[in-house]
Amino acid sequence: MALTNSKRIAAFSAVDNHLDASTKIIGIGSGSTVVYVIERILQRGNLKKVENNENNNLESLDVSSCVFIPTSFQSRQLIVDNGLNLGDVDQLSFLVDILHLFDVDKNLNAIKGGGACHLREKVVAEISKKFIIVADYTKKSEVLGEKWTRGIPIEVVPFCYVLVLSSLIKLGCHNQILRMAKAKAGPVITDNGNFIIDAHFGHLNGTNTPKEILKRIKLITGVVEVGLFVDMAEIAYFGTEDGLSVEILKK
Repeated sequence: MALTNSKRIAAFSAVDNHLDASTKIIGIGSGSTVVYVIERILQRGNLKKVENNENNNLESLDVSSCVFIPTSFQSRQLIVDNGLNLGDVDQLSFLVDILHLFDVDKNLNAIKGGGACHLREKVVAEISKKFIIVADYTKKSEVLGEKWTRGIPIEVVPFCYVLVLSSLIKLGCHNQILRMAKAKAGPVITDNGNFIIDAHFGHLNGTNTPKEILKRIKLITGVVEVGLFVDMAEIAYFGTEDGLSVEILKK
């Protein structure tokens, strides 16, 4: 219950601090915390339903005139199931993007891609005017790789996955695994028809900084996108372990 409350309070704080009556375009990321982002947006659409509203400056959101841009099947279904206006990345440039990530360091660099949708998430993040992270306390790390130990997700062209696996070894990767599906025989297939490799580099610090590792991996032929979000977020909201408060990190 405390973990749920931690996610909810982080999401609510991010929505309340960054969405106002002028907000018209919102990118929605993926992950368990994003459910509470949508919950708060719907509440803000009718201020009478907002509980514990201590912020006298809290404005109502005209959700009927807002357009929501999904980054995954999950976020698309959240938008559609809640009757919100579904937009497309080709239509618009964004005002706000709210994204849940798996591991965030003290410099707001992050790992994302456990759901194999980090390519679309990064596209939305890059064209957002404001990129906001929401997460619970378990995602906050001093260095990347400290909390998230499943490796850096890398989306690769199927034709090249063996080449990418061998190239990662030359970069000092400790272990590189083609991600396999759990409910079928074979690899995970992304929404873009590609494979996912999870590459273990340990803690990303010293000479292996997130920026340096990202640059090296991106140069490998066959790599489509890397689940490292470096120098992109301007602020992060972490719900505390007791689920009662929020820790905010800024650039």
